[in-house]
Amino acid sequence: MNDYFEYRHVVGFEETNLVGNVYYVNYLRWQGRARELFLKERAGAVLDDLRDDLKLFTLKVDCEFFAEISAFDELSIRMRLLELGQTQLQFGFDYVQLTPGGGETLVARGMQRVACMRGPNTRTVPTRVPDSLVQALEPYTHHLARARS
Repeated sequence: MNDYFEYRHVVGFEETNLVGNVYYVNYLRWQGRARELFLKERAGAVLDDLRDDLKLFTLKVDCEFFAEISAFDELSIRMRLLELGQTQLQFGFDYVQLTPGGGETLVARGMQRVACMRGPNTRTVPTRVPDSLVQALEPYTHHLARARS
């Protein structure tokens, strides 16, 4: 089993700029999409919690670009768990261009720090990462030193 969650994507024209390469904000959108699909496919109980009062606040994102990609390029966005704390998580994202012969090229690398919060919008407070999310992330934690007690 891989130590990452994979989201496959084919770049569309609407994701490119006038020059024809992918506009940078789309890399951040793909981070969000990978995180959402992980929740949908691997952590359904967390979705119920989100409908209640759990909030996943994105505190920080970044992305470093190594090569350009354009319309119809096929990508594998690979989300890794980098850190699992008591109230926060950090994910890493590798953007890998897939070529027809089975080749792979790392075109970008990103990161996202997320805090778990609960309460009404005007009075949210940090909360522990839900057990259901910890369980869903378990297959991706073998390389971590976890900070949970």
